[in-house]
Amino acid sequence: MGKYIELNNNNFEETVSEGISLVDFWAPWCGPCRMLSPVIDELAADFEGKAKICKVNSDEEQDLAVKYGVRSIPTILFMKDGEVVDTMIGAASKQAFTDKLNSII
Repeated sequence: MGKYIELNNNNFEETVSEGISLVDFWAPWCGPCRMLSPVIDELAADFEGKAKICKVNSDEEQDLAVKYGVRSIPTILFMKDGEVVDTMIGAASKQAFTDKLNSII
């Protein structure tokens, strides 16, 4: 079963530079982020081999949050070859994320 990738300043660029990535900016104290967590786990399994499903703890990685203009969480970036191609803010259904990923792949 696929597992999401924890991103930080050290591995962010390298991880998202190739292919499709979903990057979830979250924080431990954020209720909607906790609601989204099982969905992220399911997406990691569903898209194994097709897209990288990633999480960034925005409390610990504030530089990344600032770099990508994350002002509220959860913020989900959809990236293709290192470029942000779409953004969703707030919790959404698994289907919404699945549709968005499929449209990029």
